[in-house]
Amino acid sequence: MNQIITISREFGSGGRELGRRLSETLGIAYYDQEIITEIAKRTELDEDYVRQITENKPAAPYPIHIGVSFQRTVNEMFMQKVTVFREQCNLLKELAERSDCVIVGRCADVILAYLNPFRIFVFADQASKLSRCQARAPEHEKISQTEMERRMRRIDMNRARQHEMVAGIPWGAKDGYDLCINTSGKEIKSLIPAIANYAAGWFGEKG
Repeated sequence: MNQIITISREFGSGGRELGRRLSETLGIAYYDQEIITEIAKRTELDEDYVRQITENKPAAPYPIHIGVSFQRTVNEMFMQKVTVFREQCNLLKELAERSDCVIVGRCADVILAYLNPFRIFVFADQASKLSRCQARAPEHEKISQTEMERRMRRIDMNRARQHEMVAGIPWGAKDGYDLCINTSGKEIKSLIPAIANYAAGWFGEKG
């Protein structure tokens, strides 16, 4: 059985960077935004629209099918969400069964539970998350601290809502993970060696 690591994270905690650096250290595949791109190809839906569905955001007023524009009905939108989620589940299973890998988000910890993945949850205090978000924001994007904090809360609420749709345990609850990592005030790359060693030991015990 392949060694699968799933990363769930609070927005601004550095979970995406942690997943990428961990995959590089372990020499295994890394999947994040690539999942959205592939789902869009399989469903022939607009990539930004797929991203909105997977992140549980309000629908946007642009064409949902590539090169096609029409008025959506409530039923059509519901069926599109079902289609996207089904493709997401299928794709995650294909990736996990293909090779060892790190998968960020997408409720992978729940969808791939049958493969017994090493489940990581990354969190941080508000000040650290805000600092990371502000540092990553594009220079041309003028966002106040209040707006950034509002965005952080909204994204985390959406992630929790998505997780609760498929899991029997709340998003972020420690009982649902094998390792919870507090990145407050820490440089992500400094944490990787210890996490990689812990993961290797965990898989060794399971093997």
